[in-house]
Amino acid sequence: MPTIRKAHAGDAGRLSEVAEATFRATFGATNTTEHMELHCRSSYGAHIQSAEIADPDLLTLLSEDEGRLVGYAQLRRGEAPGCVAAKRPGEIQRLYVVEDWHGKGVAQALMDACIEAMQRRGADAVWLGVWEHNPRAIAFYGKFGFVVTGEHVFSLGGDQQRDLVMVRALASE
Repeated sequence: MPTIRKAHAGDAGRLSEVAEATFRATFGATNTTEHMELHCRSSYGAHIQSAEIADPDLLTLLSEDEGRLVGYAQLRRGEAPGCVAAKRPGEIQRLYVVEDWHGKGVAQALMDACIEAMQRRGADAVWLGVWEHNPRAIAFYGKFGFVVTGEHVFSLGGDQQRDLVMVRALASE
């Protein structure tokens, strides 16, 4: 089973490659090439992921199997949409698994690690945005106790898309 660890500066290059590849694999077939290219250019690259890893308000977790990056998650502290009723919310900004590792427990392990990390950071709720046309992800998050509380706009290149906002309350420690 893969292990999970916090990303460090030296991971930025391979993280950017896996992040872009998993995003394209997930959404490429249902979006225009133009919008995908715009989004990927502004979201992925070693310099972008390096800055994210260094950001104290972000936490990037990597899932590795024998040195191969097979999935990752990114957590963010800060503002949440108004539909998130929490005093100290945390966001799961990204959670992706390499396609040949789907169904092998990687996503579940990453989600467990995200929830544990949010609790350690003092969050009282965790939220995420999920594209309304991604029923597989919506069902996955539902299994972890996330419920739809609203919506927000996700800009994919120049395309304004509707994301459902899903929230899970976290127990106080």
